[in-house]
Amino acid sequence: MIRHAARISRIVLVGLLLASATATKAASLPGDSVYQLQVPLVDQNAKTFNFASLRGQPRLVTMFYTSCAYMCPLIIDTTRMAERKLDDSQRAKLSVLMVSFDAERDDPAALKAQAEKRKIQSSRWTLARTDAANVRKLAAVLGIQYRQLDDGEFNHSSVLLLLDAEGRIAARSDVMGKIDPDFIAAIKAVLDSN
Repeated sequence: MIRHAARISRIVLVGLLLASATATKAASLPGDSVYQLQVPLVDQNAKTFNFASLRGQPRLVTMFYTSCAYMCPLIIDTTRMAERKLDDSQRAKLSVLMVSFDAERDDPAALKAQAEKRKIQSSRWTLARTDAANVRKLAAVLGIQYRQLDDGEFNHSSVLLLLDAEGRIAARSDVMGKIDPDFIAAIKAVLDSN
């Protein structure tokens, strides 16, 4: 009985220590960091990670879905245009995260097929998915509007967001298909400050 109680006490203590460490880490994030949101993600290589684990590097973030024939390819092309305006050292400091709206159809295989089709460099770009409830949460935090249509497609805003290393939204652009000079200037400023 005493051993059992001691074992339970150790388990409770370990749980409290882990909870405290998690709370301390979350508390150390700026209040306006989108990484306050705990969202589990799975990438095109079936690797599971948490949205908040992306902290530490500036990142372009957007939302898309793989079966989109019009706007989502344009979002990818616009992101590439923005990257081309950076020099090699700046580009090396920047990552891209694209999270799918389509929790039902965009599994890792669909994400990987899209990455291959669009020749997306997976060392810096991550295509990811989460469940429908977390898609809603993430879209809300990022200020991206969407709704699923009766045919399974999505009507959505087309937005590129720049997050600083702490997950604060440093800039936002809804200019698609061409360069947004103010957005490029913001990217360079954030990268040069890191």
